[in-house]
Amino acid sequence: MTSMIPSSHKPQFSEPSPTPNRMAFLVFSCPSCWTGQEQDVRRIIQALNECLAALPRQQLRKVCSIGVSGQMHGVMFWKTGQGCEWTEGGAAPVFEPRAVSQLVTWQDGRCSSKFLASLPQPESHLSVATGFGCATIFWLLKNSPESLKSYDVAGTIHDYVVAMLCGLTRPLMSDQNAASWGYFNTRRQSWNLEILRAAGFPVHLLPDIAEPGSVAGRTSRAWFEIPKGTPVGVALGDLQASVYSCMAQRTDAVLNISTSVQLVASMPSGFQPAQTPDPTAPVAYFPYFDRTYLAVAASLNGGNVLATFVRMLVQWMADLGLEVEESTVYSCMIQAAAQQRDTCLTITPTVLGERHLPDQLASVTRISSSDLSLGHVTRALCRGIIQNLHSMLPFQQLREWGVERVIGSGSALSRNEVLKQEVQRAFPFPVSYGQDVDAAVGAALVMLQRNFNQQES
Repeated sequence: MTSMIPSSHKPQFSEPSPTPNRMAFLVFSCPSCWTGQEQDVRRIIQALNECLAALPRQQLRKVCSIGVSGQMHGVMFWKTGQGCEWTEGGAAPVFEPRAVSQLVTWQDGRCSSKFLASLPQPESHLSVATGFGCATIFWLLKNSPESLKSYDVAGTIHDYVVAMLCGLTRPLMSDQNAASWGYFNTRRQSWNLEILRAAGFPVHLLPDIAEPGSVAGRTSRAWFEIPKGTPVGVALGDLQASVYSCMAQRTDAVLNISTSVQLVASMPSGFQPAQTPDPTAPVAYFPYFDRTYLAVAASLNGGNVLATFVRMLVQWMADLGLEVEESTVYSCMIQAAAQQRDTCLTITPTVLGERHLPDQLASVTRISSSDLSLGHVTRALCRGIIQNLHSMLPFQQLREWGVERVIGSGSALSRNEVLKQEVQRAFPFPVSYGQDVDAAVGAALVMLQRNFNQQES
């Protein structure tokens, strides 16, 4: 899904295709066009164009800045000067991808634990996991080197959009997205070039680094009705932009439960993480703004676990000759769990493993004949999701960091009263709901703050 808001086997790449003021803010993801763990860049940009075409033309003419955010870790490739073609899309100029690869997403699982262990140790406080841009490039270099020869630059999908809008010869990448790729030293603000070169890594693919919140360039053409010469911000990470949208105070922690789960707290100014990575550490420290860091416990197991459970129930009933809609099953199981306030059943819901424990599987323990109802199992599953996160970042640690409130958001949390109850049980802080975490809003606020600072100076 592409969002825009106005405000004051072995996967292989497909071959390249032959052929008053307002501000616009974009967030990119595209769950509808998944092919394995890759996405079709052309369909993502098509969705983006359709979103822009749906906006009032008179409002687009007033846009004075464009902020962009998107999912971190992923990587795509394109050919310099051939990454897109500008066409007249009906009554509006649009760009369409040309010499581009597929987007390999953050959920890509091709890099096994054995493969990751074979990679050189990064000079960074962040370890490298499957789905990280540099790990994916290493994998392609070893397993499909021919697929890289058609391209000479790389970036995230949102870096690509910024580069195409501004006509950049080389893409710019914020340290937020660079750190998410791995092999990036946040203190020095530079890639681990010597380490990568020694390993035969194609360092010419790496983007140049720019400060988050800075301007990457200006639109090289009119884009729909957005004027030529409109400033475009360096693409932000979706995590940082999302947190920026709702963290009113440094004493707030942000809990987002959607497909996956993130619990985020702001570290004090001057904090510096350890200089060497710890792959087994459940908490990572990601660059934020103004050289500060966010402490992030990011679980791979969230709403996707509940969705897997729903699909399993639907399939079981289909095997029994009954057809039931997934939405009906979900409603019934949450209602049953709401009536079952407690359970002795214990579910460890890590069906997807975790980045710090990639080989961990899910399990069910303390099974008794009295705890086998739908309510018991659903309650245990929701509790397991929260307890798994709590094991990664306990509330005692949050207290030591000065956290006084938790802001809860995300689609899986907002429509699940049982998850909300389990959050309250695990984290003895006031929990605030209703202020949705939105990366587009965060990108808006970052650019608005930049414009305000310029006016003040």
